[in-house]
Amino acid sequence: MTYRVGKYTLPEYSVLMSVYDRELPENLNESLESMLMQSYPPSDFVLVCDGKLTCELNIIVKSFQDEFKHIFHIVQIDENVGVGKAYNEGIKACKCDYIVKMDSDDISLPNRCLKQMTLFAVKPKLDIIGTYVEEFDTDTDEVVSVKKVPVMHKDIASYSKRRNPFNRQSVAFRKSFAEKIGGYSDLKMCEDYEFIARMLQHGAKGQNIPEVLVRYRIDENTVDTRKSWEHTKAFIRVRWIIHRSGYTGFRDFFMPCALQFGLFIFPRKFTRWVYRTFLRK
Repeated sequence: MTYRVGKYTLPEYSVLMSVYDRELPENLNESLESMLMQSYPPSDFVLVCDGKLTCELNIIVKSFQDEFKHIFHIVQIDENVGVGKAYNEGIKACKCDYIVKMDSDDISLPNRCLKQMTLFAVKPKLDIIGTYVEEFDTDTDEVVSVKKVPVMHKDIASYSKRRNPFNRQSVAFRKSFAEKIGGYSDLKMCEDYEFIARMLQHGAKGQNIPEVLVRYRIDENTVDTRKSWEHTKAFIRVRWIIHRSGYTGFRDFFMPCALQFGLFIFPRKFTRWVYRTFLRK
């Protein structure tokens, strides 16, 4: 079905989501519903099951598959392979050149895809589009912060030297460009930043919509996870990979790694203050 906004015909799009057995059924249900009930609905929905799911999760998946069987496609991976490899299998299965990525526990606002596809129609040279993200407490539904990112490509390119210039929960991108650069890496963590940096390094054009269009769940353990040694190692490793590729200078590599290492060392209370004060708006 052709969908128009003014003089522009919007491109059709696929939704790409990956889920594994630790997801909460109620979160998956809300996430799926938020994408399948968009004001401009998807033409294709690819759900990658990264390993065997629980009985409860399978019930949720089956209910949506039955209701949206004309567009809902499942890619089943027998063993958990990690987000990067799961996304690559999903990208192969997507039928449209525009892919809207969605995490299995986030919530997209009803006009998210309409606004992203409208921007793709108005600016057909764009390859990546993101949005602002609202972080909310999963227990109280209280808004904790809004993560703002650079809007225009020039600022995105500069920002990307040290941090991901797109909120990973909000990204939409061209399948053809992603395939041209080899898709996602097999990193276990921080794979989204490496993917975006490689897209930009190879000439992708990006823009962010300066509006909250995705809600992202956090809880009291979120900051602890991000200051953990496992996350710190992954944080440093991905920036070293990007630096070795020639995309960033040594200063761009060193400064964010030093900050992350400081967050790892300092007490939890200080870490939470830095995270809320400087890393979010």
